[in-house]
Amino acid sequence: MKKTTMALYDILGISSATICLVHCLLFPLLTILPLGLTHNPFIDLVFASIGLFAILKIIKKSNLLVSSIFIISMAMIWISVLVDIFLEIHLDWIFFGGIGMIVGHFLNYKSHKR
Repeated sequence: MKKTTMALYDILGISSATICLVHCLLFPLLTILPLGLTHNPFIDLVFASIGLFAILKIIKKSNLLVSSIFIISMAMIWISVLVDIFLEIHLDWIFFGGIGMIVGHFLNYKSHKR
């Protein structure tokens, strides 16, 4: 039963991180078009909160490598989002944090398959 629950959190995390990464990569391109779209860092905050929920459930039962990837990636994402909200400076750390989250969830999911 635990493996099923852990796999569910991994799938939630992979999905959230992938959608977040696509959002972060495509949204700047959409702002070039005259559609009236502006960047809202609170959307990034929602993605970061979903990712934080998923990794807090997983981090206790994963190995040191996966836990380290999660902690570093989530720190990069949260720092980037908070700097964007409070200082209105967009850091590229969010891209690397998103990739790290996808890799971490994928490694954790693969370790449960064994």
